[in-house]
Amino acid sequence: MAKKDYYKILGVDRNASQEEIKKAFRKLARKYHPDIAGKESEEKFKEINEAFQVLGDPQKRAQYDQFGSSAFDSKDFSFKWPNFEDLFKDFGFGDIFDIFSDFKNYNKRGPEKGADLKYDLEISLEEAFFGAEKNIEVPIDEICEACNGTGAKPGYLKTCPVCHGTGEVRRVHGSRFAHIVNIIPCKKCGGTGKIIEKPCEVCGGTGKIRKIRKIQVKIPKGVHDGSYLRVAGQGEPGSNGGSSGDLYVVIHIKPHPIFERKGNDLFCKTTIDLTQAIFGTEIEIPTIKSKAKIKIPAGTQSHTIFRLKGQGMPDLRTERKGDLFVKVVVKIPEKLTKKQKELLKEFAEENKESVKITKGFFDHVGHYFK
Repeated sequence: MAKKDYYKILGVDRNASQEEIKKAFRKLARKYHPDIAGKESEEKFKEINEAFQVLGDPQKRAQYDQFGSSAFDSKDFSFKWPNFEDLFKDFGFGDIFDIFSDFKNYNKRGPEKGADLKYDLEISLEEAFFGAEKNIEVPIDEICEACNGTGAKPGYLKTCPVCHGTGEVRRVHGSRFAHIVNIIPCKKCGGTGKIIEKPCEVCGGTGKIRKIRKIQVKIPKGVHDGSYLRVAGQGEPGSNGGSSGDLYVVIHIKPHPIFERKGNDLFCKTTIDLTQAIFGTEIEIPTIKSKAKIKIPAGTQSHTIFRLKGQGMPDLRTERKGDLFVKVVVKIPEKLTKKQKELLKEFAEENKESVKITKGFFDHVGHYFK
Protein backbone atom coordinates (compact mmCIF):
# COMPACT_ATOMS: atom_id res chain seq x y z
CA MET A 1 0.00 0.00 0.00
CA ALA A 2 1.35 3.43 -0.95
CA LYS A 3 2.47 5.64 1.89
CA LYS A 4 -0.12 8.18 3.02
CA ASP A 5 0.17 11.23 5.25
CA TYR A 6 -2.92 10.89 7.42
CA TYR A 7 -2.18 14.13 9.25
CA LYS A 8 -2.12 15.99 5.95
CA ILE A 9 -5.32 14.29 4.79
CA LEU A 10 -7.18 15.54 7.88
CA GLY A 11 -5.35 18.87 7.83
CA VAL A 12 -4.03 18.67 11.41
CA ASP A 13 -0.66 19.02 13.09
CA ARG A 14 1.25 15.91 14.21
CA ASN A 15 0.81 17.08 17.81
CA ALA A 16 -2.95 17.55 17.42
CA SER A 17 -5.16 16.33 20.27
CA GLN A 18 -7.83 13.66 19.83
CA GLU A 19 -10.51 16.36 20.03
CA GLU A 20 -8.81 18.36 17.25
CA ILE A 21 -8.59 15.24 15.08
CA LYS A 22 -12.26 14.47 15.67
CA LYS A 23 -13.24 18.03 14.87
CA ALA A 24 -11.21 18.01 11.64
CA PHE A 25 -12.84 14.75 10.54
CA ARG A 26 -16.34 16.07 11.22
CA LYS A 27 -15.64 19.15 9.10
CA LEU A 28 -14.31 17.12 6.17
CA ALA A 29 -17.05 14.49 6.49
CA ARG A 30 -19.71 17.15 6.04
CA LYS A 31 -17.89 18.57 3.04
CA TYR A 32 -17.14 15.34 1.14
CA HIS A 33 -20.03 13.10 2.08
CA PRO A 34 -21.56 11.77 -1.21
CA ASP A 35 -25.02 12.78 -0.11
CA ILE A 36 -23.78 16.39 -0.08
CA ALA A 37 -20.90 16.55 -2.58
CA GLY A 38 -22.11 13.81 -4.96
CA LYS A 39 -20.98 10.30 -5.82
CA GLU A 40 -17.67 11.55 -7.25
CA SER A 41 -16.51 12.39 -3.71
CA GLU A 42 -16.82 8.76 -2.56
CA GLU A 43 -13.08 7.99 -2.84
CA LYS A 44 -12.14 11.21 -1.04
CA PHE A 45 -14.54 10.36 1.76
CA LYS A 46 -13.07 6.84 2.08
CA GLU A 47 -9.58 8.39 2.35
CA ILE A 48 -10.76 10.71 5.12
CA ASN A 49 -12.38 7.78 6.90
CA GLU A 50 -9.17 5.75 6.70
CA ALA A 51 -7.10 8.60 8.15
CA PHE A 52 -9.52 9.05 11.02
CA GLN A 53 -9.69 5.33 11.87
CA VAL A 54 -5.93 5.42 12.35
CA LEU A 55 -5.41 8.78 14.04
CA GLY A 56 -8.64 8.55 16.03
CA ASP A 57 -7.38 5.37 17.73
CA PRO A 58 -4.47 6.13 20.14
CA GLN A 59 -2.96 2.63 19.66
CA LYS A 60 -3.12 2.75 15.87
CA ARG A 61 -1.85 6.32 15.90
CA ALA A 62 1.24 5.24 17.88
CA GLN A 63 1.90 2.53 15.31
CA TYR A 64 1.49 5.02 12.46
CA ASP A 65 3.82 7.57 14.08
CA GLN A 66 6.50 4.85 14.34
CA PHE A 67 6.09 2.89 11.12
CA GLY A 68 3.90 5.07 8.86
CA SER A 69 0.91 3.88 6.82
CA SER A 70 2.84 0.76 5.75
CA ALA A 71 2.01 -0.68 9.19
CA PHE A 72 -1.58 -1.12 8.04
CA ASP A 73 -3.31 -3.16 5.39
CA SER A 74 -6.54 -2.36 3.56
CA LYS A 75 -8.29 -5.09 5.54
CA ASP A 76 -7.57 -3.14 8.71
CA PHE A 77 -10.14 -0.54 7.64
CA SER A 78 -13.91 -0.99 7.61
CA PHE A 79 -16.15 1.10 5.41
CA LYS A 80 -19.71 0.01 4.63
CA TRP A 81 -21.92 2.65 3.07
CA PRO A 82 -25.26 1.08 4.09
CA ASN A 83 -24.15 1.17 7.76
CA PHE A 84 -23.69 4.94 7.74
CA GLU A 85 -25.21 5.44 11.19
CA ASP A 86 -23.16 2.63 12.75
CA LEU A 87 -20.04 4.05 11.14
CA PHE A 88 -20.38 7.34 13.03
CA LYS A 89 -21.25 5.57 16.25
CA ASP A 90 -17.96 3.71 15.98
CA PHE A 91 -16.20 7.03 15.56
CA GLY A 92 -17.60 8.25 18.87
CA PHE A 93 -20.18 10.76 17.59
CA GLY A 94 -23.09 9.09 19.38
CA ASP A 95 -25.54 8.84 16.49
CA ILE A 96 -26.07 9.87 12.89
CA PHE A 97 -27.43 13.30 13.81
CA ASP A 98 -24.25 14.41 15.62
CA ILE A 99 -22.65 15.08 12.22
CA PHE A 100 -25.17 17.91 11.82
CA SER A 101 -24.90 19.25 15.37
CA ASP A 102 -23.14 22.45 14.29
CA PHE A 103 -26.16 23.53 12.23
CA LYS A 104 -28.70 25.78 13.89
CA ASN A 105 -31.98 24.16 14.85
CA TYR A 106 -34.30 26.40 12.86
CA ASN A 107 -37.47 25.04 14.37
CA LYS A 108 -36.56 25.60 18.00
CA ARG A 109 -37.71 29.05 18.98
CA GLY A 110 -35.21 31.01 20.99
CA PRO A 111 -35.66 34.36 22.77
CA GLU A 112 -37.47 36.89 20.60
CA LYS A 113 -37.59 40.63 21.18
CA GLY A 114 -41.06 42.12 21.49
CA ALA A 115 -42.56 44.33 18.80
CA ASP A 116 -41.96 48.10 18.79
CA LEU A 117 -44.97 50.37 19.29
CA LYS A 118 -45.87 53.78 17.85
CA TYR A 119 -47.82 56.47 19.67
CA ASP A 120 -48.93 59.79 18.08
CA LEU A 121 -48.76 62.69 20.54
CA GLU A 122 -50.14 66.15 19.77
CA ILE A 123 -48.63 69.14 21.60
CA SER A 124 -48.87 72.94 21.37
CA LEU A 125 -46.18 75.23 19.99
CA GLU A 126 -45.71 76.62 23.51
CA GLU A 127 -44.99 73.10 24.82
CA ALA A 128 -42.44 72.66 22.05
CA PHE A 129 -40.85 75.98 23.10
CA PHE A 130 -40.69 75.42 26.86
CA GLY A 131 -40.50 71.62 26.88
CA ALA A 132 -43.02 69.53 28.80
CA GLU A 133 -43.79 66.29 30.56
CA LYS A 134 -46.80 64.42 29.21
CA ASN A 135 -48.60 61.42 30.67
CA ILE A 136 -49.81 59.06 27.97
CA GLU A 137 -51.78 55.83 28.04
CA VAL A 138 -50.63 53.08 25.71
CA PRO A 139 -52.71 49.93 25.06
CA ILE A 140 -50.36 46.94 25.17
CA ASP A 141 -50.47 43.14 25.25
CA GLU A 142 -48.70 42.08 28.43
CA ILE A 143 -47.78 38.55 29.49
CA CYS A 144 -50.62 36.83 31.33
CA GLU A 145 -49.60 36.40 34.96
CA ALA A 146 -52.02 33.54 35.51
CA CYS A 147 -50.25 31.22 33.04
CA ASN A 148 -46.90 33.03 32.82
CA GLY A 149 -47.43 33.47 29.08
CA THR A 150 -47.78 29.75 28.28
CA GLY A 151 -51.47 30.03 27.38
CA ALA A 152 -52.22 26.90 29.42
CA LYS A 153 -54.14 26.48 32.62
CA PRO A 154 -51.65 25.79 35.45
CA GLY A 155 -50.78 22.09 35.41
CA TYR A 156 -52.09 21.50 31.88
CA LEU A 157 -49.00 22.25 29.78
CA LYS A 158 -47.54 18.94 28.68
CA THR A 159 -44.55 17.84 26.63
CA CYS A 160 -45.52 16.92 23.08
CA PRO A 161 -45.69 13.10 22.81
CA VAL A 162 -44.71 13.16 19.13
CA CYS A 163 -41.51 15.24 19.19
CA HIS A 164 -40.82 14.75 22.92
CA GLY A 165 -40.40 18.48 23.46
CA THR A 166 -37.93 19.17 20.65
CA GLY A 167 -40.48 20.89 18.42
CA GLU A 168 -39.26 18.98 15.37
CA VAL A 169 -39.57 15.60 13.71
CA ARG A 170 -36.62 13.93 11.99
CA ARG A 171 -37.18 11.44 9.19
CA VAL A 172 -34.41 9.28 7.73
CA HIS A 173 -34.65 7.95 4.18
CA GLY A 174 -32.15 5.30 3.13
CA SER A 175 -30.18 5.43 -0.10
CA ARG A 176 -27.42 3.32 -1.61
CA PHE A 177 -24.69 5.60 -0.33
CA ALA A 178 -26.14 7.14 2.81
CA HIS A 179 -29.16 8.15 4.80
CA ILE A 180 -31.01 11.37 3.97
CA VAL A 181 -32.27 13.28 7.02
CA ASN A 182 -35.33 15.53 6.79
CA ILE A 183 -36.06 17.80 9.74
CA ILE A 184 -39.55 19.33 9.80
CA PRO A 185 -41.61 21.21 12.43
CA CYS A 186 -43.78 18.98 14.56
CA LYS A 187 -47.39 19.30 13.39
CA LYS A 188 -48.79 18.14 16.71
CA CYS A 189 -47.40 21.07 18.75
CA GLY A 190 -46.68 23.55 15.96
CA GLY A 191 -42.95 23.44 16.67
CA THR A 192 -43.26 24.57 20.31
CA GLY A 193 -42.59 21.19 21.91
CA LYS A 194 -45.55 21.71 24.27
CA ILE A 195 -49.23 20.74 24.19
CA ILE A 196 -51.92 22.83 25.87
CA GLU A 197 -54.43 20.38 27.33
CA LYS A 198 -56.60 23.10 28.84
CA PRO A 199 -56.30 26.80 27.88
CA CYS A 200 -55.79 29.49 30.51
CA GLU A 201 -59.13 30.83 31.70
CA VAL A 202 -57.77 34.35 32.11
CA CYS A 203 -56.20 34.93 28.68
CA GLY A 204 -58.14 32.30 26.73
CA GLY A 205 -54.96 30.50 25.69
CA THR A 206 -53.22 33.47 24.05
CA GLY A 207 -50.72 33.96 26.86
CA LYS A 208 -51.27 37.74 26.81
CA ILE A 209 -53.66 40.24 28.39
CA ARG A 210 -54.65 43.61 26.90
CA LYS A 211 -53.84 46.38 29.37
CA ILE A 212 -53.39 50.16 29.45
CA ARG A 213 -49.90 51.21 30.44
CA LYS A 214 -49.36 54.75 31.79
CA ILE A 215 -46.07 56.26 30.70
CA GLN A 216 -44.55 59.69 31.37
CA VAL A 217 -42.82 61.21 28.35
CA LYS A 218 -40.42 64.15 28.57
CA ILE A 219 -40.72 66.57 25.64
CA PRO A 220 -37.40 68.38 24.99
CA LYS A 221 -37.25 72.09 24.21
CA GLY A 222 -37.24 72.89 20.49
CA VAL A 223 -38.73 69.58 19.33
CA HIS A 224 -39.95 69.66 15.72
CA ASP A 225 -43.15 68.44 14.17
CA GLY A 226 -42.68 64.83 13.03
CA SER A 227 -39.83 64.16 15.46
CA TYR A 228 -40.04 60.94 17.45
CA LEU A 229 -38.91 60.06 20.96
CA ARG A 230 -37.70 56.54 21.75
CA VAL A 231 -38.75 55.12 25.09
CA ALA A 232 -36.66 51.98 25.56
CA GLY A 233 -38.34 48.81 26.82
CA GLN A 234 -41.90 50.15 26.70
CA GLY A 235 -43.02 48.19 23.67
CA GLU A 236 -44.58 44.74 23.48
CA PRO A 237 -43.07 42.13 25.82
CA GLY A 238 -40.70 39.59 24.28
CA SER A 239 -41.28 35.86 24.08
CA ASN A 240 -39.22 32.93 25.35
CA GLY A 241 -37.24 35.22 27.61
CA GLY A 242 -36.63 37.89 24.96
CA SER A 243 -36.44 41.59 25.82
CA SER A 244 -39.34 44.00 25.36
CA GLY A 245 -39.61 46.20 22.30
CA ASP A 246 -39.41 50.00 22.33
CA LEU A 247 -42.06 52.71 22.22
CA TYR A 248 -41.69 55.45 19.60
CA VAL A 249 -43.63 58.63 20.40
CA VAL A 250 -44.21 60.69 17.24
CA ILE A 251 -44.64 64.42 17.91
CA HIS A 252 -47.32 66.43 16.11
CA ILE A 253 -47.40 70.20 16.79
CA LYS A 254 -50.82 71.82 16.53
CA PRO A 255 -51.20 74.86 14.22
CA HIS A 256 -50.79 78.13 16.14
CA PRO A 257 -53.29 81.00 15.75
CA ILE A 258 -50.51 83.63 15.58
CA PHE A 259 -47.16 82.09 14.71
CA GLU A 260 -45.89 79.98 11.84
CA ARG A 261 -42.68 78.03 12.36
CA LYS A 262 -39.90 77.45 9.83
CA GLY A 263 -36.92 75.70 11.35
CA ASN A 264 -36.11 77.59 14.54
CA ASP A 265 -37.58 80.87 13.28
CA LEU A 266 -41.10 82.14 13.88
CA PHE A 267 -43.20 84.32 11.58
CA CYS A 268 -46.26 86.44 12.30
CA LYS A 269 -48.21 89.37 10.82
CA THR A 270 -49.65 92.58 12.24
CA THR A 271 -51.40 95.65 10.80
CA ILE A 272 -50.99 99.37 11.26
CA ASP A 273 -53.12 102.22 9.89
CA LEU A 274 -52.09 104.69 7.21
CA THR A 275 -51.17 107.51 9.58
CA GLN A 276 -48.96 105.23 11.65
CA ALA A 277 -47.13 104.20 8.51
CA ILE A 278 -46.74 107.81 7.40
CA PHE A 279 -45.70 109.39 10.70
CA GLY A 280 -44.13 106.42 12.41
CA THR A 281 -45.09 104.83 15.72
CA GLU A 282 -44.29 102.17 18.28
CA ILE A 283 -46.43 99.04 18.47
CA GLU A 284 -46.63 96.10 20.84
CA ILE A 285 -46.70 92.56 19.47
CA PRO A 286 -46.97 89.14 21.15
CA THR A 287 -44.01 86.76 21.24
CA ILE A 288 -44.07 83.04 21.97
CA LYS A 289 -43.24 83.68 25.64
CA SER A 290 -44.38 87.28 26.35
CA LYS A 291 -44.62 90.60 24.47
CA ALA A 292 -42.24 92.94 22.66
CA LYS A 293 -42.28 96.43 21.16
CA ILE A 294 -41.37 97.40 17.61
CA LYS A 295 -40.50 100.92 16.52
CA ILE A 296 -42.14 101.70 13.17
CA PRO A 297 -40.20 104.44 11.37
CA ALA A 298 -42.03 107.16 9.41
CA GLY A 299 -42.75 106.22 5.81
CA THR A 300 -42.89 102.48 6.43
CA GLN A 301 -44.20 100.63 3.41
CA SER A 302 -46.78 97.88 3.61
CA HIS A 303 -45.43 94.32 3.97
CA THR A 304 -42.19 95.51 5.51
CA ILE A 305 -40.64 92.74 7.63
CA PHE A 306 -39.03 93.46 11.00
CA ARG A 307 -36.69 90.99 12.70
CA LEU A 308 -36.58 90.40 16.44
CA LYS A 309 -33.40 88.54 17.19
CA GLY A 310 -33.55 85.65 19.66
CA GLN A 311 -37.36 85.60 19.88
CA GLY A 312 -37.80 82.34 17.95
CA MET A 313 -37.71 78.66 18.94
CA PRO A 314 -34.82 77.07 20.85
CA ASP A 315 -32.53 74.70 18.96
CA LEU A 316 -33.13 71.09 19.93
CA ARG A 317 -29.44 70.46 20.65
CA THR A 318 -27.96 73.80 21.72
CA GLU A 319 -31.16 75.60 22.91
CA ARG A 320 -29.91 78.68 21.04
CA LYS A 321 -33.01 80.54 19.90
CA GLY A 322 -33.95 81.50 16.39
CA ASP A 323 -35.54 84.84 15.39
CA LEU A 324 -39.05 86.24 15.14
CA PHE A 325 -39.99 87.91 11.84
CA VAL A 326 -42.95 90.31 11.88
CA LYS A 327 -44.61 91.41 8.65
CA VAL A 328 -46.27 94.83 8.98
CA VAL A 329 -49.25 95.39 6.67
CA VAL A 330 -50.54 98.95 6.18
CA LYS A 331 -54.32 98.98 6.31
CA ILE A 332 -56.05 101.36 3.87
CA PRO A 333 -59.28 102.82 5.33
CA GLU A 334 -62.44 101.75 3.49
CA LYS A 335 -64.57 104.72 4.61
CA LEU A 336 -63.51 108.36 5.08
CA THR A 337 -65.19 111.33 6.72
CA LYS A 338 -65.80 114.49 4.73
CA LYS A 339 -62.89 116.23 6.40
CA GLN A 340 -60.57 113.29 5.73
CA LYS A 341 -61.51 113.32 2.06
CA GLU A 342 -60.79 117.08 1.81
CA LEU A 343 -57.40 116.64 3.47
CA LEU A 344 -56.47 113.79 1.16
CA LYS A 345 -57.56 115.80 -1.88
CA GLU A 346 -55.40 118.65 -0.69
CA PHE A 347 -52.53 116.19 -0.23
CA ALA A 348 -53.10 114.88 -3.72
CA GLU A 349 -53.07 118.36 -5.23
CA GLU A 350 -49.75 119.13 -3.58
CA ASN A 351 -48.42 115.78 -4.65
CA LYS A 352 -49.07 116.60 -8.32
CA GLU A 353 -46.06 118.89 -8.36
CA SER A 354 -43.76 115.98 -7.50
CA VAL A 355 -45.47 113.90 -10.15
CA LYS A 356 -44.78 116.64 -12.75
CA ILE A 357 -41.15 116.73 -11.69
CA THR A 358 -40.89 113.01 -12.08
CA LYS A 359 -42.54 113.15 -15.50
CA GLY A 360 -40.19 115.92 -16.63
CA PHE A 361 -37.23 113.83 -15.56
CA PHE A 362 -38.31 110.95 -17.76
CA ASP A 363 -38.93 113.38 -20.65
CA HIS A 364 -35.37 114.58 -20.22
CA VAL A 365 -33.79 111.13 -20.23
CA GLY A 366 -36.30 109.53 -22.54
CA HIS A 367 -33.88 109.43 -25.50
CA TYR A 368 -31.84 106.82 -23.62
CA PHE A 369 -34.74 104.36 -23.90
CA LYS A 370 -35.50 104.95 -27.64
